Amino acid sequence: MRGPYGRIDRLIKEKRHDAYQEKTKWPEPTLCSKCGAVFVNGRWTWNEVIGEANETVCPACQRIADRYPAGQIEIKGSFFKVHRHEILNLIRNVEAQEKSERPLERIISTSSRQKSTLITTTGIHIARRIGEALASAYQGDLSLQYLDGEQSIRVSWQR
Repeated sequence: MRGPYGRIDRLIKEKRHDAYQEKTKWPEPTLCSKCGAVFVNGRWTWNEVIGEANETVCPACQRIADRYPAGQIEIKGSFFKVHRHEILNLIRNVEAQEKSERPLERIISTSSRQKSTLITTTGIHIARRIGEALASAYQGDLSLQYLDGEQSIRVSWQR
């Protein structure tokens, strides 16, 4: 259908709506008052601050405070029940490596359910990396499902 200013029946692709994505750059250096991450050279790092710094709460700490995960990993199956401790150690190792390189990628919580365990994360990359590490180390069935226009991910692994 045409209107006086062109087509009026087309869908307009909206911009990404991520409440935790920074709209503008922080002044440098900016220090997270909760975790100690530092925004410098356009990214969050674990560098030390020399001199004065602006203070704020980084997006990862804000997600944790709001209990609003970007990633969910569901682990289930009889193999997990037997090897629970070993698998959770692998997940902690993946988190430590990811967190050392990217301060905004962290595990929010680990909760056990009757038939599964749910791990929530602050970012989609760490959730995917944990799922891939589980599949690589123990095989099994890995399922990745991106939601909200790739703003969140649901990972499911079982064996």
